Amino acid sequence: MRRLLGFLFLLFHLILITALVIFLAVQGLRSGHLHATKWYPPLLTSTACAAILSSVWQWLADINTSKAFKAAFWVSPLLTCAIALLLLTIGSSVSLGAGMAALLCSVVLSLYGCWASPRFDYAIRVLKISNSASPPPKATSLVLLSMLVSFLYSCLLVIGIGGARALGTKFEALFISIILLSLAWTMQVMRNTMMASITRVKYMYLVCGIDVDAHVALRDTLWHLMGRDTDEFLFSCANCYAGVASTLVMYGNRWGFVYVGVYNRGFVQASMDAWSVFRRTELEMLIDSDLMGSFCFLSGVAVGAICSLVSGSWALAVHKSYATELSLYAFFIGYFMVIRNWKLKTSLSSAACNSDLEFVLLQSRIAMAWQQASLTAYYVAYAENPQNSRFDSTIPSRIQELRRVQA
Repeated sequence: MRRLLGFLFLLFHLILITALVIFLAVQGLRSGHLHATKWYPPLLTSTACAAILSSVWQWLADINTSKAFKAAFWVSPLLTCAIALLLLTIGSSVSLGAGMAALLCSVVLSLYGCWASPRFDYAIRVLKISNSASPPPKATSLVLLSMLVSFLYSCLLVIGIGGARALGTKFEALFISIILLSLAWTMQVMRNTMMASITRVKYMYLVCGIDVDAHVALRDTLWHLMGRDTDEFLFSCANCYAGVASTLVMYGNRWGFVYVGVYNRGFVQASMDAWSVFRRTELEMLIDSDLMGSFCFLSGVAVGAICSLVSGSWALAVHKSYATELSLYAFFIGYFMVIRNWKLKTSLSSAACNSDLEFVLLQSRIAMAWQQASLTAYYVAYAENPQNSRFDSTIPSRIQELRRVQA
């Protein structure tokens, strides 16, 4: 019964949000208050840009992990600064405020990159190891499918945002907020589902040497976790838990997705079990100093910034009054699309993710999902059996190095 209710909730949510988008689009076209030819093309183009760039960025991280990793830390502050200059050029009161905030963020990101640079070598090495094995073809197809779905869903919601903007009523902000919340929540559910599925595939390979069919893993995840006592998984946000306070990390963390996918446990229980394994093997200090979460976040910022520059510059040239909002919407969509996919890919290969910057923006994560899922499964599998012959000396050497520094 609970499984049915969980499925119906998702179905009704999608039906209602689609109906709202259609209503807003029709009413918006009738009102004539929106220049559709000047509002939609920049934003839809930037959405397509996000899908293309997320695929390219994922490919670059596979073939040249070192350059992709360093580029995320050094290019994202520059692109954020470029957004700041664009917003300041627009000159409205809202754009000036957003521009100053973006400028401050670029400075903070630059300082963070300098502070974190001593940890680059280990982070790059463990990311390479986690992605050393080629992913199963069906697992790759799941990631590509999630990217396609996220792109189409984003395009649908862009139409709704335009319709709400065209109405120009006092409910405009409410409609847009509902649409953006739907985007964030749907992306989070998609990411959670894929993380649990892909971490299971990688974990079973590392621990048992078994190749689990990715489609079977996804089917089992949907079957077991769309209801029953584990349905808090659909409404959870590991990034949010980690961002509230360090004391909540053991109750909500991304490593719990491994046990969610493998053993069908509830998300909170799975998070507690994963964290207890880390404590038993003294991996907490290693996880706390890992940069994977920051890499995911900054990759999302970089792609989101490019999308924002594309949409904002276009709007500035054809209709200046749309430039600010289109810049912000494009960044939001671009950031979400990259992070969701990338996180999935990471669970499949190995290791850990830090919550340093990940909570700042929810939307970073469909292209990064694969990378992060691999890393997550790798760390959990290592913590359970450090003597496994599939693991090299990378993690033990890093632990010894951290102990020497703390001594």
